[in-house]
Amino acid sequence: MTAIAPQPALTGFPPVIDSSTRILILGSFPGVASLSAQQYYGHPRNQFWALLSAVLGDDLVGLVYADRLACLQSHRIGLWDVIAGCERIGSLDSAIRNAQANQFDLLRQHCPQLVRVCFNGKTSGKFAPQFATAGYDTLVLPSSSPANAQTTFTQKLQLWRGIIA
Repeated sequence: MTAIAPQPALTGFPPVIDSSTRILILGSFPGVASLSAQQYYGHPRNQFWALLSAVLGDDLVGLVYADRLACLQSHRIGLWDVIAGCERIGSLDSAIRNAQANQFDLLRQHCPQLVRVCFNGKTSGKFAPQFATAGYDTLVLPSSSPANAQTTFTQKLQLWRGIIA
């Protein structure tokens, strides 16, 4: 019998939120490229920053990472993931094991103006009912991941515009 090597324990990123955050976008968990870059949506083919550039009318793609985050916050948009830590080999959500959810109960305290929670893909979207029950407006979006190739950028953008609707 061959022993299965343990999967590495991974930790996600802290939230990008403040007391003026009105909209929160939740992903599932950073992929390998994002963890390596220590940036939300750090994979060069992930369409997240391009989608938000089109939605907000600001060129986030052309900005350095810190300025991207500052621009989001100027629009009162925060970022976080539903999973705080997990075990996973590779970047696919389907490979996530032993996931631990983030501490969402802190949002009311840290983001008193939060009204809408958007979910970047189906994995994070599984948390939408929990947020809806807590009184937030929710929106599950098609994933911006390069793994979601069956939906075109234009099709995604049509739904992503609902973030600020």
